[in-house]
Amino acid sequence: MTLVVDMVCGVLILIGSIFALGAAVGVVRMPDVYIRMHAATKAGTLGSGLILLAVGLSSGDFGVLVRALAAVVFLIITAPVAAHLLGRAAYISGVKTWEGTVLDELEGRYDPFTHELAATQPPEQPRAAPEHRDD
Repeated sequence: MTLVVDMVCGVLILIGSIFALGAAVGVVRMPDVYIRMHAATKAGTLGSGLILLAVGLSSGDFGVLVRALAAVVFLIITAPVAAHLLGRAAYISGVKTWEGTVLDELEGRYDPFTHELAATQPPEQPRAAPEHRDD
């Protein structure tokens, strides 16, 4: 049984390390803060979670496994919130997007003084053609 657990833990650590490496490469290679943050959040959370799970399994102690699982859940819950707050802070402080960015949905809608979204109007619905009646 212990050989199977050791093999599973080794595979989890290997996969988690690959994801963590991918997150690190993404942080170094991506062109702007928003894309870097995306790479770090997604791959970094998955890599850290898999490594924590492997450590919890390899310990052989149920208490350590439960704490490792609690840490994984905490990472999964807090990483998107932290990324959102960092992205919002970057946008508020005026960090520019990459020149290849196609769409900025906040452009022209975000008040830099109150940090609130301007009221939006619903998109216009196409008008139906009037019905023609032959009476």
